[in-house]
Amino acid sequence: MPKNKGKGGKNRKRGKNEADDEKRELIFKEDGQEYAQVLRMLGNGRCECMCIDGTKRLCHIRGKMHKKVWIAAGDIILVGLRDYQDDKADVILKYMSDEARLLKAYGELPENTRLNEGIAGDIDGDDEDNDAEDFVDFEDEDIDRI
Repeated sequence: MPKNKGKGGKNRKRGKNEADDEKRELIFKEDGQEYAQVLRMLGNGRCECMCIDGTKRLCHIRGKMHKKVWIAAGDIILVGLRDYQDDKADVILKYMSDEARLLKAYGELPENTRLNEGIAGDIDGDDEDNDAEDFVDFEDEDIDRI
């Protein structure tokens, strides 16, 4: 049998269930940073984001967040802009859904930003003709019968 030389296995790498996400201080952008919304994940620690200034950038998830903070399409993130590459940025922070709502309430995010939706910008409500089939109207008699 081989001798175990490591300090543990898979469960050690997962770590404890640290609840450091609860009630953290809201971090606003500084100079050299920008808010962005994830359009799609590309793999290999990269994602395509639409920044609030209107520029689509390729963002790299930094090593501190990689495999620890899960980022999905539609999430609001804080990115650090690069001085030497305008079309690339680095993900600094992922905002939780309540923090993103606070940013929108404070006026940091524009009003047309859609929060808590799958793919940002691709959902325009094109299914207006199928809206009548999506729900059922109940009469008062039907409710009383139930």
